[in-house]
Amino acid sequence: MGLLQDLGGPLLESFSQLGTWSQAGIVIATLLFGTVFLNVLQQVLFKNPNEPPMVFHWFPLIGSTITYGMDPPRWFKKTRAKYGDCFTFILLGKKTTVYLGTQGNEFILNGKIRDVNAEDIYSVLTTPVFGKDVVYDCPNAKLMEQKKFMKIALTTEAFRSYVPIISDEVSNYFKRSPDFKGKSGVVNISPKMAQITIFTASHSLQGKEIRDKFDETLADLYHDLDMGFSPINFQLHWAPLPWNNRRDHAQRTVAKIYMDTIKARRARGGETDAQDIMYHLMNSTYKNGIKVPDHEIAHMMIALLMAGQHSSSSTSAWCMLRLASQPKIMDELYEEQVRVLGADLPDLQYEDLAKLPLNQAIIKETLRLHAPIHTILRAVKSPMPVPGTKFVVPTSHNLLAAPGVTSSDPQYFPNPEVWDPHRWDADSPNAPAMVKSYEEEEKIDYGYGLVSKGASSPYLPFGAGRHRCIGEQFANVQLQTIVAMTARQFRFCNVDGSDKVIGTDYTSLFSRPLEPAMIHWERRGE
Repeated sequence: MGLLQDLGGPLLESFSQLGTWSQAGIVIATLLFGTVFLNVLQQVLFKNPNEPPMVFHWFPLIGSTITYGMDPPRWFKKTRAKYGDCFTFILLGKKTTVYLGTQGNEFILNGKIRDVNAEDIYSVLTTPVFGKDVVYDCPNAKLMEQKKFMKIALTTEAFRSYVPIISDEVSNYFKRSPDFKGKSGVVNISPKMAQITIFTASHSLQGKEIRDKFDETLADLYHDLDMGFSPINFQLHWAPLPWNNRRDHAQRTVAKIYMDTIKARRARGGETDAQDIMYHLMNSTYKNGIKVPDHEIAHMMIALLMAGQHSSSSTSAWCMLRLASQPKIMDELYEEQVRVLGADLPDLQYEDLAKLPLNQAIIKETLRLHAPIHTILRAVKSPMPVPGTKFVVPTSHNLLAAPGVTSSDPQYFPNPEVWDPHRWDADSPNAPAMVKSYEEEEKIDYGYGLVSKGASSPYLPFGAGRHRCIGEQFANVQLQTIVAMTARQFRFCNVDGSDKVIGTDYTSLFSRPLEPAMIHWERRGE
């Protein structure tokens, strides 16, 4: 005791002689050290054997958020090697249990609605972007009805009408764009593909009247909406931050365009023969007898177009960048069309897409390596035992699935890091194992039409279960048409002539190429 007094006295005297800021710094450092020490002690001494192992972290609230967010796919693989398929980490202050592999995909994505919930996770992101009373800002039963309303725009008959529309939009875009004047040039391809996808989606899904209201400026507003999906907005969706201000301005602007159009169409009347999705929604009624309100129509139109925008924008850009890294594949695409459709390359039709297997494979392979969504989250609503283990995931956790991990797993895809469209040929040495086609998978109707039930496939670029993307088939039609029409006109290569591919930007919930994503283009026949 005397020794402590002998040491403490001079220390306290020295501390009292310091300035206010120095004293505050010492106090903060001491508290921080104590917090870190207690956090580490808890991880080492108080492990719960009935919960998945916790990924070691120094700081209790930050956890692994930063290292995960820098490159989620790489982090998943590294952490999996150490902790196995099922583990828990701290993400933005929340215990989040990851279950990787095909069994993990099935466990999370096909979880029963009483056990797992998407609305509790995503509504803070989607509601400011889409608007009130749609998607995750309403009960799941209502969402299923809204999805059913949308199915009219996603039929084979509709797809047949979309291909000529998308083809014309692509051709006209390249004709009027100043970045594609002349015989050759260099362009940042990502924003160009974002504009092409918004124009093709708006015209095909929502009709000429809506498309005519879109120009490059309005397409940029959809980019601002897309940035509302930044991961930090799980916590700061309400904050007056620059990207949130742009998101809110974009949402108000685009919603007003739809609301004004709805009002004008109601005033005109006499559209009983109209077949577009807006007219269908204007004349739709929920099961409870309530007609769909105009503001919900506007917000569903935003959601529908976003569904045709953020993923297709990213994927089409990746397709172009991958083709630029392998110009010979782009030549093969062109030669495939000449061989199958004729040297005069007639107008592209819906039925033609099925005759172009390499064109289809470009989309499949690009989605395999560059799935737009790297992380799928669910809130745990009741304790969930993990089959085959002693683990039980409690309701205080979120669940996280990462289907992209299996799509780059050598167990299923030989040489998984290689972008090889020909791996989808039956006789390819890189052919995938145990991957069923959409047509072969078991189907289920959650109330809005048949979708694939299976979540145990290693290839799930569009998710699975009741929240599987209903626009999957449209996205394939849109992307195949865009790639086919682009290959008709151009040959791409990397600016430096290499086969390198740019890195990935994970700052949004939807991964995309880092910008600027520069490629060299050359017109065919020039």
